[in-house]
Amino acid sequence: MEDLVNGLINALKLIISLDREVFSITLISIKISTSAILLSSIIGVPLGFLIGINSFKGKGPLITLFNTLMAFPTVVVGLMVYSMISNNGPFGTLGLLFTPYAMIIGQFILAVPIITALTISAVQGVDPRIKKTAVALGANGFESIVAIALESRFAIIAAIAAGFGRVIGEVGASMMLGGNIKGYTRNIPTAIALETSKGEFSVGLALGFVLLTVALVLNFFIRFIQSNK
Repeated sequence: MEDLVNGLINALKLIISLDREVFSITLISIKISTSAILLSSIIGVPLGFLIGINSFKGKGPLITLFNTLMAFPTVVVGLMVYSMISNNGPFGTLGLLFTPYAMIIGQFILAVPIITALTISAVQGVDPRIKKTAVALGANGFESIVAIALESRFAIIAAIAAGFGRVIGEVGASMMLGGNIKGYTRNIPTAIALETSKGEFSVGLALGFVLLTVALVLNFFIRFIQSNK
């Protein structure tokens, strides 16, 4: 218990003093995860929207597939991407392994199913009368789609936030693809794992607090948007 208390005190000191290493690790983590979420949102949101509003053969199994992929193990994603971009892989000549780009690819693969599945759920949760009312008022196909998008926008924002929460805290793919290189690919989760293994609990706790703070700020932001609808 004493070690935990001392660790918490030292962690607070590192955060308050804006420790350079903690700040660098946090910045790298936010940069990589934000890039991955932006790219996955570009794919996941439109894909989820198209699946959600249309009826076609195989829609049920497709939704089940995306729901299953939401629990895709990070180490499996890391292994798959590693095999593709390592020296012996088909994309080995690109030199992506142990770079932030490799980590973005891994996090992108993890986030797309989450954003897609939750977007599908958001669109399907919209009252069917919204589209019917829009059409009755003279809206064309595109305008009715916009009406559905506006009605489900807060749930879609929550879907993107869920994807961000998933990738910023994952360690398996980041460790395998980024290599945990100091000042280059060392993000918050991999740094926590490293510092804890070294017995540096204060640094690990500090980074853990930072990770929780990022999640807290994100949730406050979502709440702010939803309260001002």
